[in-house]
Order: sequence, then C-alpha cells, then structure tokens
Amino acid sequence: MINRLSIFIAVWVVALASVTDVAAKTEKSDYTPEQALEFSQAAVGRHVGDFTFTDSQGETVHMTDFLGKPLVISYIYTSCQDSCPVITQTLADAVSVARDALGADSFNVISMGFDAGSDNPDRLRYFASQNDIDVSGWKFLSGDLATTLAFSDNLGFIFYRSPKGFDHLSQVTVVDAKGTVYRQIYGQTFETPLLVEPLKELVFGTSAPFASIGDLIKKVRLFCTIYDPAADRYRFDYSIFIQLIVGTLVVGSMGVFVVREWWRIFRRRRRVVKQQTRHPTT
Repeated sequence: MINRLSIFIAVWVVALASVTDVAAKTEKSDYTPEQALEFSQAAVGRHVGDFTFTDSQGETVHMTDFLGKPLVISYIYTSCQDSCPVITQTLADAVSVARDALGADSFNVISMGFDAGSDNPDRLRYFASQNDIDVSGWKFLSGDLATTLAFSDNLGFIFYRSPKGFDHLSQVTVVDAKGTVYRQIYGQTFETPLLVEPLKELVFGTSAPFASIGDLIKKVRLFCTIYDPAADRYRFDYSIFIQLIVGTLVVGSMGVFVVREWWRIFRRRRRVVKQQTRHPTT
C-alpha cells in the first residue's frame, strides 16, 4: 500500500493553464491522494454510460459508437501547456507499439477534453495538430459541463479548478469491447507494457480457448507476443514453440523407452510361463 500510494502521489499532477470562464468540478479537491486512488480504482468493472460528445470535426459522437473493440481514454484540456501534451505524447508512443503488435484497427483511442468552457472543436483540432496526432481511430472529444462531470464520475477521473488552471489525475482508462472499465493507468509518463498488456489481453483473450482455430490462434498470440524493452517493441517469440517441440521429443523418447522396457519384461515373463507350462516340476 505504501508503494502504491507513493506512486499515486507522484502522478497527481498540476496542469498549468489560464483560468477559463466555466466553473469546473470544485475549486478545491475534496479528496486526499488515498481517496482519489480509491475513487479511480472503484470505476474498474463499471459499465460506461452512453454519453454524447462532439468531436474535433463538430460531429456528434456517442460512446456506444465505440462498442465492439477495446477503447483507450485519455483526459486532457486544450489550454494545458505542461502535463497534457506529455501525457498525449506518451500515449501516442504506446499506441504505436500496441497497434504494431495487435493490429492497426484492433482498438480505438479517445482524448477527452474536460474543460467544457473552452475545449471546442477548433481547439481540439489545434491541440491534436500541435501534438502531431493524426491517427485513424483516435478521436478528440468534448461535451457540455453536465456531461463532462457525469462522464468523469463514471470513469473515476478527478479534476478541479486551481489558481493555475486545473489540477487533475494523470489517468488513462482502458475499456473493454463491451464498454466496461478494464484498467486504469497513472502517470504523465508510463512504461509501454502498462498500456499494451491489458490491450493484448482484451484483443487476444478468449473465453473458450479451443472452440475454434481462431480462438487457438489468439491464445498462441496472447502467450507468445512478448515485450522487448531494448527495442521498446513487441515481437512474436518462436522460442516457446522450440521449447515445446524439444519438451515433446524428450517426453516422447522417455515414453518409447518405458514402453520398450515394459514390452521386453513382458515377453521375458511370457517365455518363462510357457517353459513352466511345458516342463512342470513334479
């Protein structure tokens, strides 16, 4: 608990920005770091409601539009000059690795602007451009204040006004294909596997491992796709198959030896029995 808390305190960041015109959640957080972590983690296993937002092109988007694939949700506000760009760049790097390993269309990404008074489509487009985010399946969304507050509560995200703009959790949320919160990731920067591993479980995981060839292939990819920290990339590990083949050969050889020995002993005993039958002692 101490280590977990210290990590959480380290990622409780101050997002620097000019003061906006719309009131945010509170002017001062009602949460201690311990309570904030508990609030965030309580969202795991919770179904995400069908909220309605506007994307950077001015189009209406519903959360149900994202059902059917895992979804990664990051929280930003467009006037942020400090933590939000760092979070976005860290996420972009991890998303690149994840899509290389899992497939280009295997999951979707949302950057959610929580400053309801300022995060309009024009500013969302500018923020995406400034951070070089032009990726298929990655949308920048915002909503009205009531929707933003309800959505943040639903997903365990905490933010509040501060003299410098907003204080907020550095949080990335992973949602499964059915719309249930699966994992929370914390920190302005985080290690790539913290995002890719839960996505790998969701993309390749199946409830019936041998129901079909497709399920079997997914299980193989789940266990054999491993992270290479030196390259910061995932690769398919063929050594597992080599180990399985070698292990099978060793076990098979031992089995053949045991069977041959058993058969040799069995034949010897049969010969003894036959001899005793032909020449019984008197």
